[in-house]
Amino acid sequence: MVSAQGLNERKLTILHAIIKTYLETGEPVGSRTISKYTDLNLSSATIRNEMSDLEELGYIVQPHTSAGRIPSDKGYRLYVDMLMEEKEQELNEKQEQMLEKADKMEKLLKQAAKVLASNTNYATMVSTPMNSANKLKFIQLSMVDEEQIIAVIVLGGNVIKNRIINVDEPLSNENLLKLNMLLNTTLNGMSIEEINLGLIARLKEQAGIHSEVIGNVLDAVADVIQIDEDMQIYTSGTTNIFKYPELSDKQSAQEIISAFEEKQQLTELVTQTLSKEENTGIQVYIGDETPVQNMKDCSVVTATYELGDGMKGTIGIIGPKRMDYEHVLKSMKRLQSELDQMFHKKE
Repeated sequence: MVSAQGLNERKLTILHAIIKTYLETGEPVGSRTISKYTDLNLSSATIRNEMSDLEELGYIVQPHTSAGRIPSDKGYRLYVDMLMEEKEQELNEKQEQMLEKADKMEKLLKQAAKVLASNTNYATMVSTPMNSANKLKFIQLSMVDEEQIIAVIVLGGNVIKNRIINVDEPLSNENLLKLNMLLNTTLNGMSIEEINLGLIARLKEQAGIHSEVIGNVLDAVADVIQIDEDMQIYTSGTTNIFKYPELSDKQSAQEIISAFEEKQQLTELVTQTLSKEENTGIQVYIGDETPVQNMKDCSVVTATYELGDGMKGTIGIIGPKRMDYEHVLKSMKRLQSELDQMFHKKE
């Protein structure tokens, strides 16, 4: 979190006024505008001195030769942190009956992305819930033919994955039973982080001549226990990017739209969000903090919603750095809460 060191109440009020005004207008903000905006009853000269101090501290910058100032990434960061530290306000806004008639998850999440884009005027994304708890519940090995066995792997949330594993020679039913007992006795309830090299070596030793089979099964477990490859990401409002001059030049817009169309970078964003256990609330990435390479000129806001039993998904809003953070955070909190409630009611 960015420290507010060196900022008294007056400086914080002026910084807040600069950011709020710039969010609304997109134009550099001058001292006369601030004197009308605030109730500090300060002269323009005094406000200019305070703005010079804020610029020296790195919270605002002066573009070109304009007399006005705009927020820096550091200024945005302080503003967002202060917003997020405030006590959660009662959300009185009634949103469209988005969840009432949605009886399928796909329809619900697509509708969620659309409503969020409509309510915020930014680009949005919602991912399907995936197994992020990385817990292994059960493994069942069965013979397919003389050269292959199938590993049925059950994860938290009762997610079931199948993997075909090649073997050098057929395994008897007795040996398959022994391997199943060994794997389930040792690995039941474990996360991928807990399956370390020492444990793998011990399992292979106990498997004896079938150590290679155990190694291949563990490789399959490591593969499926990660963020699911079948994850879907629903997007909406991509063309909203063109509403903001700072993002609508040919190269910036093309890069952002490409990220939304190909979705690979969005998948990486979701994977990064869900892989961090502390990321259970709302995350705000400003400018260079943004993990998506093509969105360094943007702010990206993400939130995690939960289906239960380790199943989690991600909501994301992408817009200019001068986005209306207060409205975005309220909209995000509301959707996060409604998705959580909807999914828990289905259990």
